[in-house]
Amino acid sequence: MKSKKRHWLWNVLIILTVALCVFAFVEHYKNWHKIEDGNLKIYSGIYYQKIPLTELDSVVWVEKLPEMERSNGFSWMEKEKGVFKDSITNTKVYVFVDDLYQQKIKVVHHDSLKMYINLQDSLKTEELFAILQTELMNNQETARGTNK
Repeated sequence: MKSKKRHWLWNVLIILTVALCVFAFVEHYKNWHKIEDGNLKIYSGIYYQKIPLTELDSVVWVEKLPEMERSNGFSWMEKEKGVFKDSITNTKVYVFVDDLYQQKIKVVHHDSLKMYINLQDSLKTEELFAILQTELMNNQETARGTNK
């Protein structure tokens, strides 16, 4: 019996597909955040937000996410990521939640835009909350100082 040899292009295509799937999983696996140049940059895969720290309106803890309609994104086990629509105000809400069972940070910026964040490590989430809270307080003090 003669064995048929597979064309090398199919092997390359299979390897590229597997590599692309692994890359997508790694990018969406956790939230990546950075605070630099006065901006909070947070991304997870294709979802990205860059918020100037001077535009923060409120930073609070929430236990659960409110009822929202998913525009695009995904849920997998305790992860929730993507762009949602607030059913009350009909506005976009960005969700970067690595653990639905932990507290989440609700960030309101640019007067009405909302974002929910938490990280896999609850201590890092608390650290991020403290940084954002400090920036918000500094912004409010600066605004009061200029209004006098």
